[in-house]
Amino acid sequence: MTDQTACAGTDRPTWPALFAGFRGKCPNCGEGKLLHSYLKVNDCCANCGEEFSHHRADDGPAYLTILIVGHLMAPLLLVVFETWRPSPMTLFSVFGLGCVALSLYLLPRLKGTVVAYQWARRMHGFDSSI
Repeated sequence: MTDQTACAGTDRPTWPALFAGFRGKCPNCGEGKLLHSYLKVNDCCANCGEEFSHHRADDGPAYLTILIVGHLMAPLLLVVFETWRPSPMTLFSVFGLGCVALSLYLLPRLKGTVVAYQWARRMHGFDSSI
């Protein structure tokens, strides 16, 4: 057995962790809450005891939120404008509210996903061998 396959057996499953993080659940057990308020990460999981205090999500979730919202809303804005030609105030109101609502929906979910990705890849102190 090569060293690469020996290390692959110790990897944490990335996709289940990302799905759990998106739902705001612990990436380890999938049950405990990852966030205790809108964007505050719990110090540890109440269910399994996994520690999250050393995560480094920083600006990643905000950047991903802007990236996703921009790539969804900009083409939609162009299609709506070219198809129906609404008044500028209507366009601004609808798409302004849509961007804010989508951003507020995605931000905590993407923060959970970033923390779960760090856990799955054993980044920033999530490695138990250190």
